Amino acid sequence: MAKKLVIDELWEVIEPLLPEEPPKPNGGRPRIEDRAALTGILFVLKSGIPWEIFPRRWDAALA
Repeated sequence: MAKKLVIDELWEVIEPLLPEEPPKPNGGRPRIEDRAALTGILFVLKSGIPWEIFPRRWDAALA
């Protein structure tokens, strides 16, 4: 199993600081889960890959 980039202890500190998802009266694309988004950001920062080659579908199981 891959090492988690966002460990549970870190997520417990960060999650309360994040704003609630605003309502979308006109619909729109569903928002990606906050933890998955943070994992993707940390992956790019840690690996040094450019955003352009980051996979379009990030496996949420890694989050």
